[in-house]
Amino acid sequence: MSLTLENLTAIDEQLSKRPIALDSGGYFVIYLDRESSLICAKHFTNTIDDRGLAIDPETGKPIPARGKTERTHTAIFTGRTAKELCIKIFEETRPSPVTLLDHAAYLGREFVRAEIALLEGKNYVQD
Repeated sequence: MSLTLENLTAIDEQLSKRPIALDSGGYFVIYLDRESSLICAKHFTNTIDDRGLAIDPETGKPIPARGKTERTHTAIFTGRTAKELCIKIFEETRPSPVTLLDHAAYLGREFVRAEIALLEGKNYVQD
């Protein structure tokens, strides 16, 4: 089977449905700052309960996967490129806010998607 945009999209959508383990180091909300031409990633802490749910350390309540929550981020990382942002988070920050390799790989993919959206002037929605 030859790869087409439709095939790649179908593969990506199927893989996005798999179960994932949440990172006890926290999670990121990724967005674009178009005025400054930056990819931004707000880091939030969490704990993982025995059910595998992300819990707000301040309230003890599960953090919803969709919708808005009022939480305070612990850091904001910015970069002009996906690579620059990855270096700031994974190489320059100690201790690293990312504790799982699959989470690091996911962030790298998302940063590349955000970079492409920034360059092409398209909307970016985090997967």
